[in-house]
This record gives sequence, structure tokens and C-alpha cells, in this order.
Amino acid sequence: MSSAAPPYVDTTKASVARVYDAFLNGTDNYEIDREVLRRIQQVAPEATFLGRDNREFLNRASRFIAGQTEIAQYLDCGSGLPTAENTHQVVQRIHPDARVVYVDNDPDVLSHGRALLEENDRTHLIGADIFEPSQVLDNEVVRKQLDFSEPIALYQCGTLHHYTGERSADIMREYIDALPSGSYVALSHFFDPETTEDSALARKMEDIFLHSPMGSGMFRTRTEIESMLDGLELVDPGLVLCADWWPDGPRVKPLVPVQRCIVGAVGRKP
Repeated sequence: MSSAAPPYVDTTKASVARVYDAFLNGTDNYEIDREVLRRIQQVAPEATFLGRDNREFLNRASRFIAGQTEIAQYLDCGSGLPTAENTHQVVQRIHPDARVVYVDNDPDVLSHGRALLEENDRTHLIGADIFEPSQVLDNEVVRKQLDFSEPIALYQCGTLHHYTGERSADIMREYIDALPSGSYVALSHFFDPETTEDSALARKMEDIFLHSPMGSGMFRTRTEIESMLDGLELVDPGLVLCADWWPDGPRVKPLVPVQRCIVGAVGRKP
């Protein structure tokens, strides 16, 4: 776990990227970030499954897109701190010529990520606000590295639940409209299952996230999340629990309640 923070890091406020790192049992986080995890664990002891299921969904979606489509260019929004099995490592193992552009605006992410990518000329990291699509889509590096006349894989995994406004569907619409036909979109999001037992848990976690030092974490309904995927042909099995999207093997253990509160989907733009 990190101790002394660099001068550009504000340790009085939790960082989405560092909190996510704490949920993944990583070491690039501070006490303020671990406090968010502890608060969630008070109502959901298995809270780290939120991070794990999200990450494993991203990895499985990456293997699917790299292995089952001809796509060789990826735009990963809200990439987070480098960890094991980053997007570029997964897809370039399958498709060595694949180009990956990561997007984030967290100073920690930009510092760690650029150091990690120094020796990889097919992988780049830019600083931009992913909730302002024009900042990303008009970025000079994005336009240089990605050919928007050919299909692109766009990732919004574990990102839009940190947008607390009312424009989440509009944000996704702007991204999807910019993608050429044949592109794929992978999205995962905190989920309110709208069932008696699990909805109560989702809303408790949402309240804690929103009033924590991080200040974001929306658990949206199926209808709300589906609105972010408008215009896409969803790959079977559609919008499902992250743990249920093409798992790596048969399930022999039942899901814990928190695993029913995060969903994911992959869709193709016709």
C-alpha cells in the first residue's frame, strides 16, 4: 500500500482509480481510498467482488473481441491504474499489432500508466474527461492512433456509474455515433436489480459511495443501463451480471449478493 504521496496527489479526497485499486486488493491506494472500501464492506462484506467481477468481465470481453472479430484498435475509457492483465496485454497477446489508447484524467493513472507504456509503441495514454466525449474523440493522439474509417472497440467498463448526472445515455450516444459500422462496445455498470433483497443492498451501497470521500457510484436500473446501449446489437447473452457474461467455466459456487449488483454487455454497431 502506498505511503508517502507524490506532490500531485490529493490524499484528502478519494480517487476513483485508487478506490478501484483497493477493491482489487492492489497497492496503489491510500488510507482515504481504503476508507471507502471499509464503509461498503459494512453493508456488503464481499464488496471486493464488485472490482473483481468488473475486471474479469473486461478481460473476457477483450479476449472475445480480439479473438472473434477483426478489430485491431481499442479505445479504453477510464482505464484506471495499471494492474495485471491490462487491456493492451490481453488483446496484443492475441493480436500483436493491435493499437490501444487509454483515457483517464487521474494524475496517479497518468503517471503510472505512462511509465508502464514507455516501451510499447502500439499503446498510448491520454488525459481527458471521459464524460465529455468531444475531449476524447477530438484528441490529437486518438485521431492519430485510431482510424475512424475502420471498426473500433470502445470500452466503458466501470466508468459511467461514476457519472452522477442525467446525461449518461447522451454521453454514450455521442461515443456510439462516432464509431464506424462494425465497431464493438463493452460496458459494465453498478446495477439495481429491482428485487426486494438486492435492490435494498444496491441502494445502501449507492448511498455510501455518494456520501463517501469518493462521492460517486450510481446503481442504475436495467432500463437506465439499456438506454446507454441504444443502437447496438448485443452479443449473446445480452446485458447480464458480469459474472454471467461468458464465465471461464461452470459455476460451482453460488453468487454472493454483491455480485448481483454489477452487470455488463458487449454490443456491435450495425
